[in-house]
Amino acid sequence: MEGPRSPREAELPQVLDFLNKKLRSEAPWSIAAEYPTAFTANNLHNMRIISDEERVLSHAVMKPLIIKSPHVIFKVGAIGSVVTDDQHRGQGLSTRVINDCLKLATEQSCDIAILWTDLFDFYRKMGFELAGSEISFIIDEEFDVPTSNLRFSTDSKVSPDAIYRLYSSHSVNSVRTIEETRKFLAIPETKVYTAWEANGQLAAYAIEGKGVDLGGYIHEWGGSVSKLMALFSFIRTHKAQPYTIIVPKHATNLIEQLKAKPVMMNQGFLGMIKFVNFDQLAAKIKRAFRAEGVADIVLEKHPDNFVFGCGQDLYTINNETDMVRLLFGPVDYRALGIFKEETVQKFEKVLPLNLWVWGWDSI
Repeated sequence: MEGPRSPREAELPQVLDFLNKKLRSEAPWSIAAEYPTAFTANNLHNMRIISDEERVLSHAVMKPLIIKSPHVIFKVGAIGSVVTDDQHRGQGLSTRVINDCLKLATEQSCDIAILWTDLFDFYRKMGFELAGSEISFIIDEEFDVPTSNLRFSTDSKVSPDAIYRLYSSHSVNSVRTIEETRKFLAIPETKVYTAWEANGQLAAYAIEGKGVDLGGYIHEWGGSVSKLMALFSFIRTHKAQPYTIIVPKHATNLIEQLKAKPVMMNQGFLGMIKFVNFDQLAAKIKRAFRAEGVADIVLEKHPDNFVFGCGQDLYTINNETDMVRLLFGPVDYRALGIFKEETVQKFEKVLPLNLWVWGWDSI
């Protein structure tokens, strides 16, 4: 066996064929069409394979993301498309390619790694833990909103520049280009819903579906809350069936508006997260607290534990996975009952960290 290693450019078609057969056997398109920024020649150095006699046996890919939030600019290594040939499972090949992706994330100065899976126990063995927050709203019934002069459309031929303008207004987003937005709009099974002002300006947009993933889920959206609510109302009427909207916890105004409608609300995790460079992340978090006027935050990693708190109000965290949840949530510091109220109030200026990965960026 050879690897883990990066595939050569001439091997890319072979790698994609392996992934299509293992992960997209019933789809009429290539997996590269679903992840146009991950499976390209430009990202070959972040793909990892194990091969044997020119056969691909195992694969994983890492896509670095720069995510901006009000307090911290994160560098995140998103890991996905992890698969091993059926006849070679149980040999630790997936673990090897994932660990090599984590090595790549370390070399490229990522703060954390994130992945999306339901194999929780498998990834916990490598230090990943369910963390972060994701709120989903199932729109069960049609609902009305105040009359607007908006025009609604389901035409997918939308200017990437217009989508990019609204996307860029989010307080937490990953750094994209207009060209990347153009590629995302071309992903198979992507439904685009838009609301337009009378002057022809895009007022709101919502994206449903992403290839074989996220069908029935609005996973990308942009625009003011009032315009979005009008668009969501239109979508429910147009579809004539329930659908789900995925929302970050910091979208408080939108959440309050949705909760007032006939919906079902579910709280979940953003994904499975692992520290890649804790000291680098801790330095960013401390800078964020100083910017909020809090200079006595303690966030230190020791050989056997972490020390966390404010001033003399400190607590020892023995498990890295517990530390992940303390920083990214979901956590109620008051419910923990281990910190003083004044410490909790200081924490709440920055923590839990606002981290969100929009659906188009997931891999």
